[in-house]
Amino acid sequence: MKTEKANIYTVLAELYDTLMKDVDYEMWADFIDEVIQTHHPDPVDVLELACGTGAISLNLAQLDEYELTATDLSAAMIEKARLKAAQQEVVVDFHTMDFRDIRSEDTYDIIFSVFDSVNYLHSKEEIHKMLDGCRNILNPGGLLIFDFSTPQNSLEAVDYLNNEEGSFGSNRYFRESRYEPGEHFHFNEFEIDKMADDGKTVLESYHEIHKQRIYSLKEMLSILEQTSYHQVAKYEGFDLVEADEKSTRVTMVLRCQKQQ
Repeated sequence: MKTEKANIYTVLAELYDTLMKDVDYEMWADFIDEVIQTHHPDPVDVLELACGTGAISLNLAQLDEYELTATDLSAAMIEKARLKAAQQEVVVDFHTMDFRDIRSEDTYDIIFSVFDSVNYLHSKEEIHKMLDGCRNILNPGGLLIFDFSTPQNSLEAVDYLNNEEGSFGSNRYFRESRYEPGEHFHFNEFEIDKMADDGKTVLESYHEIHKQRIYSLKEMLSILEQTSYHQVAKYEGFDLVEADEKSTRVTMVLRCQKQQ
């Protein structure tokens, strides 16, 4: 049977919540809320970029503090997010948007992106384009919050991610994970089989390749120094503790430097 190559987060959208089942989204949302409340008084309009199936924004919506919009490049992921919002009876405006080409007639007090989505930007130029797009729609004094995965995280994660296999519904998947430190890239390749009701016959097979550029803290700070953003904070993990070169995940908090 021929295996079809799929765009990232198309077929995987069906599997995504299974892969992420151990992630504590409530804790993550509480951390983002703490960062916002620490650094921005009384924000209202909040935008999430690369939201996946919407778990963080859906948890933030439970706080009833923000007007939330959440976007993702994948229409399949947005469809999942809308279904979850309806099931949970919360209001989040979900729609598709590429955070490498941000277009919006609305402006926001806060823009955030989590779970190393920025690592899908493979060059300084792509990061600058994302930052410019955010600056154009941030209100004066607004905050941009994003995290990124570091080389330390890839070195620790590759062993337990590689050769992972499992099922979702009657379907199955296999993941190969590898980190190429010389190239600064981490690859996750998924083989996804859609199975017949008998659980044995493969109806369709798909292959998705996820390629992330892994940035050190020093490298990211160098990229950010070339922008008009002011660095408010850099946090390690899910605490308001300053990140350093040993941090596996860094959350950057930047303030928009636009004329009032």
